[in-house]
Amino acid sequence: MNQAIPSKGEAVVVKHTGSHYLLSRLPEWNVFPAVIRGKIRLKGSTATNPVAVGDRVDYIFEDGMGAITAIHPRKNYIIRRSANLSREAHIIASNIDHAYLIVTMAFPETKMAFVDRFLTTCEAYGVPVTIVINKTDLHDEVLEQMAGAFRGIYGGAGYELLEVSAITGTNVDVLRERCRGKISLMSGTSGVGKSSLIKAMDPSLELIRTAEISQAHLQGRHTTTFYEMYPLATGGFIIDSPGIRGFGLVDFKKEELSTYFPEMLRVMDDCRFKPCTHTHEPGCAVKAALEAGTISPDRYYSYLGMLEEENKYR
Repeated sequence: MNQAIPSKGEAVVVKHTGSHYLLSRLPEWNVFPAVIRGKIRLKGSTATNPVAVGDRVDYIFEDGMGAITAIHPRKNYIIRRSANLSREAHIIASNIDHAYLIVTMAFPETKMAFVDRFLTTCEAYGVPVTIVINKTDLHDEVLEQMAGAFRGIYGGAGYELLEVSAITGTNVDVLRERCRGKISLMSGTSGVGKSSLIKAMDPSLELIRTAEISQAHLQGRHTTTFYEMYPLATGGFIIDSPGIRGFGLVDFKKEELSTYFPEMLRVMDDCRFKPCTHTHEPGCAVKAALEAGTISPDRYYSYLGMLEEENKYR
C-alpha cells in the first residue's frame, strides 16, 4: 500500500480468491484486502459468487482490513455455467468496457462451440467483444486456411477480429492502445496465451504466470488460478481470467436465443411466424439465409446445440 486508505468509500474489486478480495479505488491503484460483511446476495442472481472482479462496492476500512458492505448495480457482466449440466453459475467479471476473446487455430485449437457460447453471452449481457486470433507466428499454410475460414464465419456474422502474436509482437501495440483508459477482459480456453499476451502488452507485469502447453493433451495447463485485474503501464486495466474448458449458458429463454446471433437478428424480422425458433417453421428467413449461404452452417448448428442445451437444463 502506497497511500492511506480512507476509512470508508467506494472501490472496485480487483481480485477474488474465494472468500477474500482485493479492492482499489480506481483509477487510483492502491490495493487493500477486504471480506464481505454479512450476507450479500444480488437480487435474482443464480451465481455462486455474489461479488465479482470489476464490481463497484462500498466498503469500510479499519485495522488494515476492508469490509464490503454493498454492491453497486452492474452495467454488464459475463456469466457462465459449468459444463456438466450443473445449475451452478459463476460471474467471470463485471462492468467491462470491452472483452477480448483469445482464440488459437491449433496448440490448442479453440472449439467453435466455446466461441459461440462466449459471444452469445456477451451479446445477451451487453459486453462489447472482439475476437483475437493469437499465435499467428505458428501459422503454416494449413493453419492460415483455417484462420481464413474462421475470419469468414465470424467476420461475416459481424464480429471484429484482430490477429496477434505475443511472440513476434504482431498487433500487440494495437491491442495495447485499444485497452488504454478502459477496463478490458482477456478470456479464452486454457493454453491460448492470454497471460503471455498480457505480458507482451506490459512486460512490467511480473505477477502473471505462464506455462507451456501440455503436449500430451494439446491443451493448456491452468496458469491463472484466480480472476485478477492488473494496471497497464500505458493506462487502463486488464482482467485476466483462468482458462475456461466449458462455457454453459445461463438464464436464456429459448425464443430469445436467436436475437443474440447478429447475423440472425439482421433477417429474423422477415420470418413468417413470430416468435420463430428457426427450426421447423415455414417461411423462416433465417433458414432461407442459411440456404443462400449468408448465414454460416457452423453458426446455425451451434444455435441448435444451444437450444438443446437449454432443454437439458430445464
